[in-house]
Amino acid sequence: MKRLFLTLALVLSVLSVMAADILPISNAFKGGNASSLSGSMDKEVDMALPGSSKKCNANDAVSMLNTFFGGNKPTGFTVVHHADKKENGFFVAKLPTSSGEYRVNVTYRAEGNKAIIQSIRIE
Repeated sequence: MKRLFLTLALVLSVLSVMAADILPISNAFKGGNASSLSGSMDKEVDMALPGSSKKCNANDAVSMLNTFFGGNKPTGFTVVHHADKKENGFFVAKLPTSSGEYRVNVTYRAEGNKAIIQSIRIE
């Protein structure tokens, strides 16, 4: 029984080390700071915001988020679901803003322990 718990603890610790860190992304959304995401964006990002949807480069994605945050000042950010699968992952979050609450879906690929954003959907 002891051996089973030790094996389980070892497997869980290895899995947690392999997971990409989404904290910088969460903090950027919580603070409405799109510029801090520029280093976390992939070369091309699928963006879907209220009123616009397109595939764009990292700079355009940051610009779109800045525009969104300009009209919707975040008052918090809560991740409600997060899943990692090999080198990819996603999370779903609630984004309360000055103009209402939005649901945020972010998909990413992992580079080491860093999450590189591939798509952002805000609805």
